[in-house]
Amino acid sequence: MDKNKEILLTQEGYDRIVEELEYLKAVRRAEVAERIKVAISFGDISENAEYDEAKNEQAQMEERIFKLENQLGAAKIIDESTIDHEKVTVGSVVKIEIKYPGDKTVETEEYTIVGSAEADPSEDRISNESPVGSALLGKKVGDKTNINVPDGVAKAKVVGIRR
Repeated sequence: MDKNKEILLTQEGYDRIVEELEYLKAVRRAEVAERIKVAISFGDISENAEYDEAKNEQAQMEERIFKLENQLGAAKIIDESTIDHEKVTVGSVVKIEIKYPGDKTVETEEYTIVGSAEADPSEDRISNESPVGSALLGKKVGDKTNINVPDGVAKAKVVGIRR
């Protein structure tokens, strides 16, 4: 991650990161430390699988804590009260009609445009830097755009924007 790069977050995304960070620091650290303590009590740590596993988990958790702290340090929370609700921006929920290459039908899809740190395609939360997200940024209801997809170019039309 570029240390100078701003990370755009919705308030909800920021709060989620803070919540996960607090959980890792307050709960998981103590749980993993207890697992290490128990594993050490088994004796010789040179051939102790429980100890190795607990130390690996500790390293992964500390790496995650470090990553979350860096995200919060570089975070810029989107102030939704200052956003133009007529155009697609980070924080917008966008409804589109899209025709994929090779398909004869037009599908209706809805996405929330978020910063890359809180993107989750399985929840229809797509990054402003993704092909779909970047193609939709700045568009208004009725605007059409082309979106590069693995099979070619999809044709999309913005049919709704909300917060």
